[in-house]
Amino acid sequence: MWKEYRRERFRRKSAAAWEHFRHIPVYCSMKRRTFLQLAAAAPAFAATTNAPKGVAWNQWGGPHRNFQTEAAGLKDQWPAGGPKVVWKRPLGEGYSSPAVENNVLYTLYGKPREEVVTACDAATGKSLWEHATPMTFTSDAASDMGNGPYSTPLIVGDRLFTTGVAGRLQAIDKKSGKLIWTQQLWADHKGSRVMYGYASSPIAWHDTVIVPVGGRGRAVMAFKQADGSVAWSGGSFDNAYSSPLLINVDGLEQLVVMMDGAVIAVNPANGDLQWETPFKASYGIAVSTPVWGAGNLLFFSAEYDAGAKVMHLERTGNRVKATQVWESNRLRLHHGNAMRLGDTLYFSSGGKGSVAIFTAVDVPTGKILWQDRGIGKATFVWADQKLITLHGDGNLMIVHPGREGFKVAAKAELLSSLSWTPPVLVGSRLYIRDRRSMMAVDLG
Repeated sequence: MWKEYRRERFRRKSAAAWEHFRHIPVYCSMKRRTFLQLAAAAPAFAATTNAPKGVAWNQWGGPHRNFQTEAAGLKDQWPAGGPKVVWKRPLGEGYSSPAVENNVLYTLYGKPREEVVTACDAATGKSLWEHATPMTFTSDAASDMGNGPYSTPLIVGDRLFTTGVAGRLQAIDKKSGKLIWTQQLWADHKGSRVMYGYASSPIAWHDTVIVPVGGRGRAVMAFKQADGSVAWSGGSFDNAYSSPLLINVDGLEQLVVMMDGAVIAVNPANGDLQWETPFKASYGIAVSTPVWGAGNLLFFSAEYDAGAKVMHLERTGNRVKATQVWESNRLRLHHGNAMRLGDTLYFSSGGKGSVAIFTAVDVPTGKILWQDRGIGKATFVWADQKLITLHGDGNLMIVHPGREGFKVAAKAELLSSLSWTPPVLVGSRLYIRDRRSMMAVDLG
């Protein structure tokens, strides 16, 4: 009886598969065995071809929070018109970088008196759901550069975590857009307010979500992902605009945060301060995320008279010692991202009151290897041995950098000015935005 049941089940599947494929001419001449093998594999094949390809970009900086991701087969040259544009759409105000997972793109944008979290079909750009909240905050730079929002959503399991321009931390059901919980970092936790609006992107650690807040005993706070309850708070520094970074120092995890007046590291389990080093940008405008790499070297930089530093971190028992390796006032990373490849850092230095210059720096020594005005203020993603570069004027480039200089392999003007949001890459699909629009292009 069991054998008869299996034969009947296979016969029905084969018949259904034949109905599905019978209009395709190539199957007319197939041998029955070959057809049945293909028919049995058809459901799996369909699932594979419809599934999103590439590593998910689930947070600020991508899968490793360093703007580097695994990809292959990206083209080094484009047609005269640039890479294939998959879709383009208006998106309201803001500079929020997308997060992309399972063919759904999540980001934030602003419109008059509202701030919106949106989920879009990553293949078409069409909205799937939106969650809007009232917004009364006005940035000091609203007339020239918009009112934000700036931060990148964080995807963890079935939840989406976002931080709004007025310090609203939200947990949202990523499938429905339904609000799960809210924490008001400014209003309820008395976090330090910044004149351009809250900009730090949240980070996950175990069952918590961690954000800079600012204030006495509240420099950094962790909230339970499930219900938003406070897990811990620690440190007494005012907040800036930078996003936190988790690093591992010889087996010991540390959360590094650039605050107003210092770069600090805390224990992500309880918020205990591990080390701090002075680092001050005028007006608290420290924006970029620190860069961690080989040799236990941590790089951080800011404009507004701050400069740059590299610290060497060394574990001793359950503590970490931070020793300054070098500092420079010539190197000033404004609000882009720095890319470390081997022992070389690449980033745009300057840009506030001066022209930003594409710069290469030797990480262990701080020696400037070269500077070139051919690329100004830009943001980067590294994949497939290519530095995918988005210039602030809207030009997208494929760049090959090295310690002796760089070569631009491809270039296309795709967006308008104020294209300050770092690109996001999933497989061969690149998502980019300027102040008021977003688009997807295929680099494969």
